[in-house]
Amino acid sequence: MGLFRMLFWILLILGALWIWQRLRLARQAKHRANPELKPMVRCAHCRLHLPKDQALQVGGNWYCSQEHWAQHQKNHH
Repeated sequence: MGLFRMLFWILLILGALWIWQRLRLARQAKHRANPELKPMVRCAHCRLHLPKDQALQVGGNWYCSQEHWAQHQKNHH
């Protein structure tokens, strides 16, 4: 009876380790699937986050559009 109990626990532990390994590998593959994450910036006017290559940079600030740049300049000067 003790042998079967020990085999049960060994199989249970091995199964749990196998599942954990599969989940870990799947998580790593998911991160590797999109290796080129674009840097994001925040609009100084509306606080919207957008990809840096779609944003307008003026001085040290980023804006999501020309209109928000103009409104921000009008409100802060």
